[in-house]
Amino acid sequence: MSDESPADGLTEVLARRFLTTDAARPEKVERWHARGRRTSRENIADLVDAGSFVEYGRFVTAAQESRRELADLVVESPADGIIGGTATIDGAPVAVLSYDYLVMAGTQGMRGHRKSDRLIELAGRMRLPTVFFTEGGGGRPGDTDIPLVSALDVGSFALWGELAGVVPRIAVVSGRCFAGNAVLAGSADLRIATPEANLGMAGPAMIAGGGLGEVAAEEIGPVSDQAANGVLDVVVDDEEEAVATVRRVLGYLRGPADQGPADDQAALRTMLPENDREAFDVRPLVEALADHDSVTWLRADWAPELVTAFARIDRVPVGLLANQSTHSAGALTSEASAKAADFLDLCEQWRLPVVSLVDTPGFMVGPEAERGGLVRHASRMVNAGARLTVPLVGVVLRRGYGLGAQAMLGGSTHRPLLTVAWPGAHLGPMGLEGAVRLGLAKELAAMPEDEREAAVAEHTAALRNHAKALNAARVFEIDDVIDPAETRTVVAATIRRAQA
Repeated sequence: MSDESPADGLTEVLARRFLTTDAARPEKVERWHARGRRTSRENIADLVDAGSFVEYGRFVTAAQESRRELADLVVESPADGIIGGTATIDGAPVAVLSYDYLVMAGTQGMRGHRKSDRLIELAGRMRLPTVFFTEGGGGRPGDTDIPLVSALDVGSFALWGELAGVVPRIAVVSGRCFAGNAVLAGSADLRIATPEANLGMAGPAMIAGGGLGEVAAEEIGPVSDQAANGVLDVVVDDEEEAVATVRRVLGYLRGPADQGPADDQAALRTMLPENDREAFDVRPLVEALADHDSVTWLRADWAPELVTAFARIDRVPVGLLANQSTHSAGALTSEASAKAADFLDLCEQWRLPVVSLVDTPGFMVGPEAERGGLVRHASRMVNAGARLTVPLVGVVLRRGYGLGAQAMLGGSTHRPLLTVAWPGAHLGPMGLEGAVRLGLAKELAAMPEDEREAAVAEHTAALRNHAKALNAARVFEIDDVIDPAETRTVVAATIRRAQA
């Protein structure tokens, strides 16, 4: 029979529990705060509802007892550098994991991998949206207690990948995020990053070890690069804003909100330029259409000719894409097509209805455009739209030309549950002037040069009249032509009826 009383056992548990908290390492925390950073536990506490966090594996230590004293490991490797558990956010259940950079630079220990494997598997079984703070330096070479040769049988990456389409996965990237940590971030559905983040498939040590020279960590995958190339979805000012963004994004997944104040919708009538060949920024139009403070822009610095966002329209959460005429006239480039396909796939996985605002001359054309793999990416966009099982509503704002406009509408104007146009919109198989020059090429070539452009202008005006939205509606190529001020009501009503 043990001499230890229940009270003695509890005393030890509480003492050990204290050693896993930030209060047990004040000097490290103070240095971290001096860098403008928050600890892993501070981020989790800010993210989840107070008192809701159920932690797993808090007493795990690094597998290094063959070379370090256990007492040292208890103090220096709390939770083996990864904190995780289940919680609620605004009352909705989630799983949360966070590497702890104050423990061995957030590296991935073998016991930590067992913990992440366990939590990832539980997130799938419990169908929990999962938030992962992935900062860290990759695999840890110093764990000696577990026999290893390659460690390539670690399950975390495959298990995390298997959650794609099962539960929403959001990664938050701050500071240095390299190797295995970066793969976990990259494999998530959505990546939110702070300005000081560096994201790379290898850190400085691995790069040097591969004979590729000495580089500083700050040179590897900075935010400026990873936002411009589409790796990062949302860039925020700091960890506090990152946590707020996670909460807002998860809020879209919970369905309609209680209230949805918005701008006076009559303002939409005057938001397009009088000259329909003039470029304009579509983002204020999106903001006017959506509920106040409900828009989250995604991948804003990559392929800016296409805008993607989450938003609420009359309280209904939606994924929204729109052509941006201030870049490449709103034509769909290879990158824009890939961006659209990724976004449509994400909305399908997360079961978010899609609203498409169309103002495009079509897919970008020409030899240079094709060098970027346009055929593959454009076709992938068409496939992604055609596969949607969530509601899709299309709104043609100005120009809906060619296969690019069809791709914005799931492959056909009849693919969305509703396709409407604004009064000044035009639809056609290609740009109107281009259609004239192509269709009348022989006749134009036979004309005197001083008459040619006048003929083009005359025929384009005639074709323009034929391509009016009202004419497309007359032959039932689209469902309706509406007052722009009706857009919000029509979109929300259609989606609500589809989801009833």
